[in-house]
Amino acid sequence: MAPLNRSTPKNQPTKPQRATTLEMVRHACPDTTQALRISESFGLALVDSDGIRALHRQQLIDSAEALTDGLGEKAMQIHMQRIVGSFVGSAYGAGQFYSRSVTEARDLTTKLSNDFRDEDRDGPVGFDSRAQRKREFAADMGLQAHVLRMAAEGTVAAYEDIIGEAWKPYARTVEQSVTSVDQKAATAQMAAFE
Repeated sequence: MAPLNRSTPKNQPTKPQRATTLEMVRHACPDTTQALRISESFGLALVDSDGIRALHRQQLIDSAEALTDGLGEKAMQIHMQRIVGSFVGSAYGAGQFYSRSVTEARDLTTKLSNDFRDEDRDGPVGFDSRAQRKREFAADMGLQAHVLRMAAEGTVAAYEDIIGEAWKPYARTVEQSVTSVDQKAATAQMAAFE
């Protein structure tokens, strides 16, 4: 049996996680103009950004209408908060992955532009170089992040239509228990027996 980790006491305050906002998504994921540039530069299909946003907005509104008779106002708000939060979180995760992919592609492309390096040169004729594959992968990830951003924006807009207020990420308040002097003393004394 593994020994217990005593380095983090039970009552030690934990650092709350930062809630993911739509602004964070917009910062991490390509916008419509950038997605268009990516599609054109890499010969990828054009994405119907406005259509994706509108579809997800309408789907959430339709879902809320179907649930109206069975959910009270507060329950509807909580449910919609969770749904929108999942879309925003998914888009942000995709945006972060896209950013890492671009960094890897940029680093590899920069290394290959050095004329004095013999390693990592282009492969045989007819095969893409490793840097080219990384750039193409980053382009695919960029379009995926953009599509998820549009879906998130659509659900955020629907939330405001359904609930009547702007969506904000759920911020969980962590109750920090206050350890009394007696509890601290008892813990220290019991540790002496171990």
